[in-house]
Amino acid sequence: MAQRISRAKRDLRGRRLDEPGDLAVILRVLYLVYTTGHAGRTDLSAEAIRLGRQLMLATREPEARGLLALMLLNHSRHAARFDAEGRIVTLDVQDRSLWDTREIAEGVRVLQSALAEERPGRYQIEAAIAALHDDAPSADETDWPQILAWYDDLVALTDHPVRQDPAAVLGRAVAVGHVLGADAGLRETDRLREVLGERHRWHAVRGYLHELAGDAPAAAASYGDAAGRAPTTTERDHLVRRAARLRSESAGLATPAG
Repeated sequence: MAQRISRAKRDLRGRRLDEPGDLAVILRVLYLVYTTGHAGRTDLSAEAIRLGRQLMLATREPEARGLLALMLLNHSRHAARFDAEGRIVTLDVQDRSLWDTREIAEGVRVLQSALAEERPGRYQIEAAIAALHDDAPSADETDWPQILAWYDDLVALTDHPVRQDPAAVLGRAVAVGHVLGADAGLRETDRLREVLGERHRWHAVRGYLHELAGDAPAAAASYGDAAGRAPTTTERDHLVRRAARLRSESAGLATPAG
């Protein structure tokens, strides 16, 4: 790895990254560094944000500001993402008093300056969705209709979003579930069965939507399927706990009174 990094530095030394597509590659690499850190390496997330700030000063492209805003708005919640035992805490039940309001405010300012250019792109749209989550005083007060509208814009960026951007379609399915009902959200996920049917996130979203619909047995089954495909132990244990809780609730409801 050290040799590969040295070769990359040598190849890039003195080169101006001003060719078409160069900025998109840089943004993609920065976001990969950030998401790697988001899974637990906060030092990597902080470094991606630092580099994002430098990049924003080097270019007027609004997507550079969109990426920085997205990283700031997501990073603002990192203190609430895990409990004292290192277990995942989902967004809907996080302690919002632990969120970093300064990072949220900075992220919103950067996002507003990007959107003012009226050239919205993927990172700006994803940052707008993150901002709406951060702005909600509680999960129940989340502006899901506005989030769905942004997801509509996100999937419209590609000609064939089911194939080219299935993650955006999956995120949109959650928003549809909150706005139009869980059954409508589940129908949206059906379109992705062939593309994502073996991925843990597809099953996890199905579990969430079944839970939203009040169908605990179906939700538990989906979470169990997701746990069997989870890429990390932390995610697997989280999904196993959710499935177990729902099975326990189902068994309790099925027990006759008396």
